[in-house]
Amino acid sequence: MVIDAVPSVEMVRFTNSGTEACMGMIRLVRAYTKREKIIKFEGCYHGHADSFLVQAGSGVATLGLPDSPGVPASATKSTLCAEYNNVESVKSIFEANKGEIAAVILEPVVGNSGFIAPDKEFLQALRDMTKEHGALLVFDEVMTGFRVAYGGAQAYYGITPDVTTMGKVIGGGLPVGAYGGRKDIMELVAPAGPMYQAGTLSGNPLAMTAGIETLKRLMKPGVHAELERKSRKLVDGVIAVAKKHGHAICGGVAGGMFGWYFVDGPVKNFQQATKADAKKFGRWHRMMLERGVYLAPSMYEAGFMSLAHTDEDIDRTIAIADEVLSKL
Repeated sequence: MVIDAVPSVEMVRFTNSGTEACMGMIRLVRAYTKREKIIKFEGCYHGHADSFLVQAGSGVATLGLPDSPGVPASATKSTLCAEYNNVESVKSIFEANKGEIAAVILEPVVGNSGFIAPDKEFLQALRDMTKEHGALLVFDEVMTGFRVAYGGAQAYYGITPDVTTMGKVIGGGLPVGAYGGRKDIMELVAPAGPMYQAGTLSGNPLAMTAGIETLKRLMKPGVHAELERKSRKLVDGVIAVAKKHGHAICGGVAGGMFGWYFVDGPVKNFQQATKADAKKFGRWHRMMLERGVYLAPSMYEAGFMSLAHTDEDIDRTIAIADEVLSKL
C-alpha cells in the first residue's frame, strides 16, 4: 500500500521511527553515490541524528539553539546548509563542492519552522540540479506524508524525489518509520545489498495493522480535499480576525497542514520566520489554551487538521481567536 501510494517509492524499508528512517536514508544516499556531503536547509528538522543537528528546526529552533552540545564537529563537517526557497544558495554550494554532494535533503513543506510552503519553481530547481550534479533528491515526508495528499507532498506539487522518508503516519501513530525509493537505490540495503540497517520494532505487526487501517481511511475519495477546505477555513478565519484587531499576521495551508506567523508575510524561509513576534505567539497560545483551544505550542511547529474536526469546531476556534486577539 505504501509503495503504490507514493510516486518515488518502488521499494521500502521499515525502521523503528522517523529519526531512524532518516539515519538509514543518509547512510543509503552516501553508499549509492559514494560521496559524503549533504545539503540540508536552515530550519528543517530530520530527527536527532548528529549529522542533521545543524541549524535545525523543531525543538532546536524553539529553544534558540543553533546546534546541539555533544555533537562533535566531525559529525557535521559534511552537512552543508542552504536557505529554503532560495535556488541561488543551493547553486553556490554545488559549485563550491563539485562532485562531492551525495544528496539534497529537505522537508518539501517545512513544518518544523512553523509552516513554510515551497515555491513550485524551487522544488523543480532542486530536482534539476540534483540530476545535473549526480546527487540524489530526498523528501523528508515524515510530516507531510499522507497528510497533504495521499501521495505526499511529492504528489501535491508534482515533483518526484529519488528517496522518501516517512514516520508514524504509516503506523497509525504508533512507533514506526520507513524510507524508500527507486529499486536500484534500495537494493543496496541489506540483506539484498551491503548497506546495513536493522531495528527491533521495524514493521512490527501492531503498528502495521494500525497503519493499514489508517491508510484505508485516507484512501477514500475527497478526504484530502476536505482536510484542505477545513484547514483553509481555519487559517483564513484567524487571519481575518487578527487583521481586524490590527495584528500583523500571515499563514498558509497544504492539505491538512497549516500555520500562522505574527508578522507581515509571506514567510519563505527560516530567517524570515525568526522575525515573527514570539512573545505575542506565547501569549496567544496561552490565552487560547485557557479557553479550551490547544494549538501547536511553538511558533516553530505546524498545525494539523484531522478528519474528526467539524465546521462547528472551526467556527468556535475562530470566535475564540477573535476574543483573544482583541485583548493581545
